Amino acid sequence: MKTMTRSSDLFSQARELIPGGVNSPVRAFGSVGGTPLFIDSAKGSHLRDVDGNEYVDLVSSWGPMLHGNAHPAIVEAVQEAATKGLSFGAPTAAENSLAKEIIGRTAVDEVRMVNSGTEATMSAVRLARGFTGRSTVVKFAGCYHGHVDSLLVSAGSGVATFGLPDSPGVTQSDTIVVPYNDLDAVRDVFEKHPDDIACVIAEAAAGNMGTVAPHEGFNAGLKEIAHKYGALLILDEVMTGFRTSHKGWYGVDGVAGDLVTFGKVVSGGLPAAAFGGRRDIMSYLAPEGPVYQAGTLSGNPVAMAAGLASLRLADEKCYETIRANADRLENLLHEALEREGVAHHIQRASTFLSVRFAEGEGHNFADMQAADTFRYAPFFHELLDNGVYTAPSPFETWFVSTALTDEDFSRIESALRPAAKAAAAATKEG
Repeated sequence: MKTMTRSSDLFSQARELIPGGVNSPVRAFGSVGGTPLFIDSAKGSHLRDVDGNEYVDLVSSWGPMLHGNAHPAIVEAVQEAATKGLSFGAPTAAENSLAKEIIGRTAVDEVRMVNSGTEATMSAVRLARGFTGRSTVVKFAGCYHGHVDSLLVSAGSGVATFGLPDSPGVTQSDTIVVPYNDLDAVRDVFEKHPDDIACVIAEAAAGNMGTVAPHEGFNAGLKEIAHKYGALLILDEVMTGFRTSHKGWYGVDGVAGDLVTFGKVVSGGLPAAAFGGRRDIMSYLAPEGPVYQAGTLSGNPVAMAAGLASLRLADEKCYETIRANADRLENLLHEALEREGVAHHIQRASTFLSVRFAEGEGHNFADMQAADTFRYAPFFHELLDNGVYTAPSPFETWFVSTALTDEDFSRIESALRPAAKAAAAATKEG
């Protein structure tokens, strides 16, 4: 058991200052119990907490750290930009450079920079409503698109982690929720509301109910159905964008959303995100069009520098390494759990992965909820006690980086032995 004295003290202090002691709910370890880590520093594939404990990092700041923590090229880009000024509230050349990089990798014609994935999806939905003149949004149970009111209904991620059916203060009046990977359900909704639906929004590959890959043809089917009824398809690539391939999930299945949201890797770890799409749709944004969207810190020069450096490092060699590291981690997970006779399926969507404690693959939120999720907490804590930090919830995705070494994988393999035993010994009553 690692010493957690300073983390415990800081968490107690934080609970007096910050609701729940954290500034994003999953960080509170609500579904696994125990004291959340307070991180002091990170370098490469490792995190160090305030008590001096070191961990192999399989969270990667929930995705942005594709190249590991504090990559020298990204740090240098940030330092250089910061010396020129932290914010101007005016255009900079860096915004053009990052926009050009995103457009060059994808099928979008134009992009607008924002500050978070939530802001990107909120803005994309508003734009879809303004462009179509309709109000209803179709989303999928278990897909999380940030804490936007109309999209927090039946969301995954932290909402699933804490067992919240929905959030108070959120209206469902303009949102229709259907099961993920179910095109028939989508067709049925459009047949019942042919003139009301502005857009369908989906994670390009789901990563907030655990990892759930779209069925072959699912995203293409969504686009076909939406267009048949005059609606738009929004593909949320905040997580998948430029982590699953050079072109994001667009590079995996070739389906271009009418609007697409980006975040995580495009931020380099700083608060930045973007949304983009067809030129005729994007032209509806102010100041060119009537749909208003703005942000004082949008296109922040320091964040733009971090994102551009992150993307320029993301070449084909990077993706070969990421895929190989994801494969290696999947094999170690499977071998450890198989050895202990634990029913499981390693959920994969390109370079994403998570553990489902049940036989067979999960295809939607109901499948993921039906697993033996009670096995996850003891599994997680054994990994943590043995120096491996991963998602503190069964409804989140694990992220590898290019910085992982042979020594890291040996440490992961060693940590998985007691973790798999703990998962096998777990009972539903705890």
